[in-house]
Amino acid sequence: MERPKWILPVIVISQFCCTSLWFAGNGILNDLVANFGLNASALGHLTSAVQFGFITGTLVFAILTIADRYSPSKVFLTSAVLGALCNASILWMDKSLPLLLLLRFLTGFFLAGIYPVGMKIAADYYEKGLGKSLGFLVGALVVGTAFPHLLKGILHSFSWQSVLATTSILAVLGGLLMAVLVPDGPYRKPGQQVDLSAFLSIFKNQGLRSAAFGYFGHMWELYAFWAFVPVMLKSYTDLHPNVAFNVPVLSFLIIGIGGIACVLGGYLSQTAGTKRTALTALLLSGGCCLVSPFMFTIGSAGFFVAFLLFWGMVVIADSPLFSTLVAQNAPAEVKATALTIVNCIGFAITIISIQLLTVFKALIDSNSMYAVLAIGPIFGLMAMAKNDKNKSRFGKQPFN
Repeated sequence: MERPKWILPVIVISQFCCTSLWFAGNGILNDLVANFGLNASALGHLTSAVQFGFITGTLVFAILTIADRYSPSKVFLTSAVLGALCNASILWMDKSLPLLLLLRFLTGFFLAGIYPVGMKIAADYYEKGLGKSLGFLVGALVVGTAFPHLLKGILHSFSWQSVLATTSILAVLGGLLMAVLVPDGPYRKPGQQVDLSAFLSIFKNQGLRSAAFGYFGHMWELYAFWAFVPVMLKSYTDLHPNVAFNVPVLSFLIIGIGGIACVLGGYLSQTAGTKRTALTALLLSGGCCLVSPFMFTIGSAGFFVAFLLFWGMVVIADSPLFSTLVAQNAPAEVKATALTIVNCIGFAITIISIQLLTVFKALIDSNSMYAVLAIGPIFGLMAMAKNDKNKSRFGKQPFN
């Protein structure tokens, strides 16, 4: 069916603007450490605070089926404005770690009304070619997530306060663009009432359950990798004193290149199949986890950075594809709830892997710890392979 040509670009731009809130704290971590008296474990705690807030938010949104019962664009705008306020409030708060963690938690809470709701809006417009559309959308999330690193890395005179202010302004702008230019989509089927059973009932669908398990394995690896990219770069320079990295800029490139991978994966899925493309990316990223300890010993800094860039691509390329499979297998009236629930559980898993790496970093401080991230891809691959044997609806997403 005909739809305005600006719909997808506006959704993508809005998603980029709003998700810049996600790693705003990580991008200015050194400044926060200096100004708030934080210790070395702050990276894991700040990232986990946002993730825990997102989990709590997705749980509330899912149980109350908010994005199915109300206009998704209006939910997106409201969440963007409130998330921006929480992000900007760090500028005026007392220098207290508990309060800082609370504000990052609340920012994550309102991101629950941005990321999965943005996917729901795209699904309401693009019944066909959803994998490609979500590829652009998750690509915007990736670049938005990496953006604070770029601000801090390129604009050396750009203060940490300016990073927070800029990301907050972008979030409000993104919310307004969505609310004004993207009305409810033609494939939207609104829910009529609160459905407290939806949280559990959607997993009775075998196809959706298999896609969700693949997504969960992917999430075990993804955010832990993103959070520790600067740590990996710093560890390499410690082992090779003759190497000097611009860590913020390289962190942006390594995380941000995943946005390109999402788009490429979306196009590739149209010919190779959504499931096959997702599993290939999951297999490659799992391989990167396993070989990562050896990469730190290589004397070529260029090769090491190239490896991280490749890892940055394959670690996220499957994300929109798993979301596509979830959306395709979910009943239309609870599509947003299904996406939100799967996001909720997936992000809960990220806290475990991030905190696990944080503990390993404190106890053993060995680069071999990144191999533990392979647990997720292995689990995801096994879950999808088991579903193949059961001949679920994924037969429509062939391996050939």
